[in-house]
Amino acid sequence: MRTYVLLLTLLLSGLAVAASPSDRPPDLQPVPDGAPGPDDAPPVTIKPSSAGRIVEYRANGKLYMLKVIPKYGKPYYLIDQRGDGQFARQDSLDSGMRPPMWVIKEF
Repeated sequence: MRTYVLLLTLLLSGLAVAASPSDRPPDLQPVPDGAPGPDDAPPVTIKPSSAGRIVEYRANGKLYMLKVIPKYGKPYYLIDQRGDGQFARQDSLDSGMRPPMWVIKEF
């Protein structure tokens, strides 16, 4: 009896996988293959000055992040988090959030 139930379950699951999905949008485009090209990277502008360098990062023509590299001292970031032109300073891009990690098996 268990064999028949298992066989019936496998048959029905195979039919469900083989059926064409009806909730798929009609105008899907295939994902392009290959490595990202030079147009895929965000435009970056480096502006040297007497006090150091400023690296500007833009997306869709809008400035969203500045990396300030002073001549003396640690670099820091100015990030527009809400998109309103108000930049907030961050000393690193590390958010401090760490995913939990456990050792499952060692060899």
